[in-house]
Amino acid sequence: MRYRTLGTSGIEVSRIGFGTWALGGGHWGEADDRQSIAAIHAAIDAGVNLIDTAPAYGKGRAEEVVGKAIRGRRDRVVIATKCGLHAAGETFLHVLRPGEIRKELEASLGRLGVEAIDLYQCHWPDPDTPIEDTMAEMAAMRDEGKIRAIGVSNFDKALLARALAAAPVVSLQPPYSILQRGIEADLLPFCRDRSVGVISYGTLGGGILTGKYAEPPSFPGSDCRSFFYPFYREPHWSRAAGILAAMRGIAGRRGRPVAHVAINWVLQQPGITAALVGARTPAQAVLNAGALGWDLAPEELAAISAACDRAFTE
Repeated sequence: MRYRTLGTSGIEVSRIGFGTWALGGGHWGEADDRQSIAAIHAAIDAGVNLIDTAPAYGKGRAEEVVGKAIRGRRDRVVIATKCGLHAAGETFLHVLRPGEIRKELEASLGRLGVEAIDLYQCHWPDPDTPIEDTMAEMAAMRDEGKIRAIGVSNFDKALLARALAAAPVVSLQPPYSILQRGIEADLLPFCRDRSVGVISYGTLGGGILTGKYAEPPSFPGSDCRSFFYPFYREPHWSRAAGILAAMRGIAGRRGRPVAHVAINWVLQQPGITAALVGARTPAQAVLNAGALGWDLAPEELAAISAACDRAFTE
């Protein structure tokens, strides 16, 4: 495993992080808690120390699973969780009011069974709460020792700049993959310039970049791959197919899974600190951790870029 310091925090994180959205069930189908715990254990044993979760993942279920999995292993992991996203029927509310995130923090500490959270992140922007008010409360919680570092997720450049002016934000968690490269225009360069760590999510494009689908699969309406990730619908599916053809060629020549190509591509982009990848089973966790130890060659990166150019311009 390889490690990198997260922004200005001094916290060392594995370059591959364990994403736990699927462990909450619901939006990814049913989850098996025993398998989930075993998967986290396998990831830790493979050198993964960054575990990212949120109260919104299964209404606290993912946090509870993580809490059980890290018992006796707390000194081996960096726990990142979030605040500000509340389930309301079939939709979610974005609430970053100081009093609300304070209550969320206490609830997360209880579910995780820890005295402090290493990285506490605003999950989504709240248009009704000034970010300065939110950051003042986050800074207070850090000063109290209940969190070690402050992060944000899904913020644009302007909001991130305001957050940075109000508190010592050390990281941003945006969507980023071969298929979703919007942060390259200005957000990623801004983070590099301001020494903000970047933890990507959606590294495998909701699973499509594993290369396991020959035909567009059908998911129920409640599954996030039917509403959050657009890649299984046209025109995205056809665009992805051309890029995946190039990735399969590289994977075949390297004797590696296609998913390793997707993970390596993200980690070789300047400014990316770590890439989150989910796993439901120990085998998947070990497979993901094995993506490191090799790098895509310049000509392979160029081949992927050329495939992306063809997919999005033709």
